[in-house]
Amino acid sequence: MRSTKHDWTKEEILEIYNKPMMELLYVAASIHREHHDPNTVQVSTLLSIKTGGCPEDCGYCPQAARYHTDIEGNDLMSVQQVKAQALRAKASGSSRVCMGAAWRNVKDGPEFDQVLEMVRTINKLDMEVCCTLGMVTENQAKRLAEAGLYAYNHNLDTSEEYYKEVISTRGYEDRLQTIENVRKTNVTVCSGGIIGMGESVEDRVGMLVALATLNPQPESVPINALVAVEGTPMEDEKPVEIWDMIRMVATTRVVMPKTQVRLSAGRTEMSREGQALCFFVGANSIFAGDKLLTTPNPDVNEDMEMFKQLGLNPQKAFVKAPQPETVEASESAYEALGEKPKWTRPGHSIERNETAKQKHRSLSAK
Repeated sequence: MRSTKHDWTKEEILEIYNKPMMELLYVAASIHREHHDPNTVQVSTLLSIKTGGCPEDCGYCPQAARYHTDIEGNDLMSVQQVKAQALRAKASGSSRVCMGAAWRNVKDGPEFDQVLEMVRTINKLDMEVCCTLGMVTENQAKRLAEAGLYAYNHNLDTSEEYYKEVISTRGYEDRLQTIENVRKTNVTVCSGGIIGMGESVEDRVGMLVALATLNPQPESVPINALVAVEGTPMEDEKPVEIWDMIRMVATTRVVMPKTQVRLSAGRTEMSREGQALCFFVGANSIFAGDKLLTTPNPDVNEDMEMFKQLGLNPQKAFVKAPQPETVEASESAYEALGEKPKWTRPGHSIERNETAKQKHRSLSAK
């Protein structure tokens, strides 16, 4: 079994990405089998615990308050609502629940305390708990870890160079700093990105360089295909070709052999044959349920039928890392510090984001 390499260069990864397809399929599938059971795929459920009203300007996201989309916002869910959803997910075969909140960053206070209680509750159900809540400080990451968080998701989205063409309200360095803060705990890191946003192949490879040169590499890397939502700046982007998705998954597997590669958004546009090839070259996780936060996703029954056809088995919880212990709030070693970190606001302007924002204003004024 080969060791993990952490000094990948852009040229090296580009060479892998551009291999003849048949050769790339073989290389990636061979590496996948060295490190993982090829017939086991984790089923995860992504739950939007707070939807809409986000102050960021991510060009792909329908939850940004500045864009005119059909997303119905909701306040933070209750702990009991989340528990009920988690139990439903577990009964359907999910071993992991990822909770997403449309926040720029975590703020100490009653809402974060409520999220911590959600983490405790789901961990006690013997399910892996993942959160994606925006930027977090070291102390906030430690409070999440203490509650029993298994993983924290914070996607790099794309290369550092193309990032400024997607988002202007936060900097790439904030993403890396959050990952570093999480690494100071026992929480595993989940970080990936999106293809199909108008980026070049070099940008896709650049994102993989940023992830693969982290030491340790992320335990989990979601690969998303853009779901172009009407009203967002990227509404007119064409769907990602399935061969691009297969190539991206395969390259991710080669450069991050031990990582769990997650076939995430965009599966509604993929055939079962296309998804099967993604599993063959290294994808070993999917998100189940009819929605991924706010965008369409295949029905869980369809996924179970696909698993049956392909002879795939759902992965059990805590196979890759042990279950964290949960410390009750009354026994916590950490307290809210009321931190107000100065996360960056680059301040540059992105033309297509501004156009979408003005369109929203015009429609709202009618």
